[in-house]
Amino acid sequence: MSNFDVIIAGGGPVGMGLAVELGQRGIRVAVIERHHQPQPIPKGQNLTQRTAEHFAAWGCEAELRTAFPLPPGSGIGGLTTYGTLLSEHSYDWLNRAHVRDFYRCANARLPQYATESVLRARAAQIAEITVFYGWSGVGFTQDANGVRVEVEHATDGTRQVLSAAYAVGCDGSRSFLRAAAGIEETLSDHNRVMALLVFRSPELHELLKRYPGKAFYNVLHPDFEGYWQFFGRVDHGVSWFFHAPVPVGTTRDNHDFEAMLTRAVGQPFALELDYVGLWDLRVAIANDYRKGRAFVAGDAAHSHPPYGGYGINTGFEDARNLGWKLAAVIQGWGDEALLDSYDAERRPVFASTARDFIERFITEDRAFLETYNPDRDRAAFEAAWHSRNLDADEVMAFAPHYEGSPLIGGAGAPGAKGNHSHKARPGHHLSPRDLPGGANSYDHLGAGFTLFVEDAALGAAFAACADQMALPLAVVTVAKGGLTEAYDSPAILVRPDHFVAWVADDTAPQAVLHRVIGQGA
Repeated sequence: MSNFDVIIAGGGPVGMGLAVELGQRGIRVAVIERHHQPQPIPKGQNLTQRTAEHFAAWGCEAELRTAFPLPPGSGIGGLTTYGTLLSEHSYDWLNRAHVRDFYRCANARLPQYATESVLRARAAQIAEITVFYGWSGVGFTQDANGVRVEVEHATDGTRQVLSAAYAVGCDGSRSFLRAAAGIEETLSDHNRVMALLVFRSPELHELLKRYPGKAFYNVLHPDFEGYWQFFGRVDHGVSWFFHAPVPVGTTRDNHDFEAMLTRAVGQPFALELDYVGLWDLRVAIANDYRKGRAFVAGDAAHSHPPYGGYGINTGFEDARNLGWKLAAVIQGWGDEALLDSYDAERRPVFASTARDFIERFITEDRAFLETYNPDRDRAAFEAAWHSRNLDADEVMAFAPHYEGSPLIGGAGAPGAKGNHSHKARPGHHLSPRDLPGGANSYDHLGAGFTLFVEDAALGAAFAACADQMALPLAVVTVAKGGLTEAYDSPAILVRPDHFVAWVADDTAPQAVLHRVIGQGA
């Protein structure tokens, strides 16, 4: 029996990201991954600025930028069109450049297999991480002292048992570990079958030069009742993916997928179809993100149709949230209640993402298509179409936060809908700001908590309390007025995941620090 601190079932992007988060903190991690190589399906391509910040914290942002280079001027923006891809009616959609100033890193676009390769390479550099390639989980038990995961080798059927303090299921929407731990999920079934196609077509690249700087395209058509026909670039100028609803009962052999693509584009074009996948369109969320010593993250915790690039980015945020909390408890400076806060913070954020963004898109698009049609009333359609171009507003509104969580306190509740601001707000992501002397606030953030403070005496009081609690805290004293000018507060406590835990008030340092690690009343 092999002993670890944490066993991660699933070595896809989220599982590997969590492994790196933990391994960098000195936590002994086992990753169980059945595939020796990343699977070459181009999904999860749109990485947000926040996700790029994770890669910076994991020591591999530069590698992410070079893993799948795009030609100069190719662009990574999005577009919505009406009727067909080559329609005269279009507007910008989900261009995340609108929120660039609120994050330290730029967003990126690359297929999931390239992202996963970067994380696999980073994990290989960390001695605390052991990856069991070619193995799958087949059994799971837990008790008050730890967990045991039985694994089986894909080739010869050899089995062994791994033990650890905790286990995390990052093994997809059909998660072995979620089921074995007895974590149930709630489904919102849309009674639709979706097709994912991967194809090559240099001719489509030529046709789409009319939309410079775009990499993904959302086609709205009345026949699809608000569900999208979605095109995305893979190898720029050559290959593409496409997903859209297909009739119930569709198989790879009974449907003309090339004709489907021709109708969606709006004219015939040369293409070579490489891959066809089918799945049921649904939204699923685990009823609990924790059961005893077992946790779920990424698609094992929540899954949804690939609308808006929320899936992989949400999964990475799960990893970043859970990672520091597991490390804190294993290392002895975090309270057990800190682990409960993972569910309290992350599950409402996905529920809000599904409700306020993904499913709202479907509902609003369906209502628009039922109400407006250029063949019936062109003037009314065009007026309504142009009023829908709220690209910047939509991107600004996606701002996951932890207001009111047990670690933050105060009013409100965690969610995905909000706004971006440079003002430091408890429960919200810290934006990067230049401080007096020329350094950026992110230059000071490390693996533990960071306190920015103008009052040196207050900083010393926090440091003394942190020492007593063995809590990792870096104190950064900023010239008088400098912090207030940058963040509208003279004191800001930042968590290891770069969310604001506290801003200046009259709460005693000891009470603040106890709350942020799960020891609050």
